[in-house]
Amino acid sequence: MYDNILLPVDGSEEMGAVIDHALELAEIHGGTIHALYVVDTASLSDLPLESSWEGVSQAMESEGKTALEKVEQRAGDVPVTTEVATGSPSRQIGEYASQNDCDVIVMGTHGRSGFDRWLLGSVAERVVRSSPVPVLTIRVGEK
Repeated sequence: MYDNILLPVDGSEEMGAVIDHALELAEIHGGTIHALYVVDTASLSDLPLESSWEGVSQAMESEGKTALEKVEQRAGDVPVTTEVATGSPSRQIGEYASQNDCDVIVMGTHGRSGFDRWLLGSVAERVVRSSPVPVLTIRVGEK
């Protein structure tokens, strides 16, 4: 049922529970984890012109590789593929799911509400609304 499980990661400490949930799902179904980190290029548009796009981009890509390595380290015998993409996270997640025949997306939601959610938006919410496949969200960041 879940042969290909897309696991978008953001590098936050709270992602451990989401990673574990996705790995357990893959183990039960004999599936493969597709770990994806998206360098959010839209968030870089507010940088001052004198900022080095290349330096910031490299730092974010390095952060992504570290986040993906954490998935690989936790995976045990579960097969994992990894990729760093650039662009809008919600768009990239949906495109990756379509292009790689993913059966489900397992992702964290930071549980923002009210003004924070309105101001910052929610990648998870945008993915849920536009995803070509089912999305399993795990609340993180709250006790």
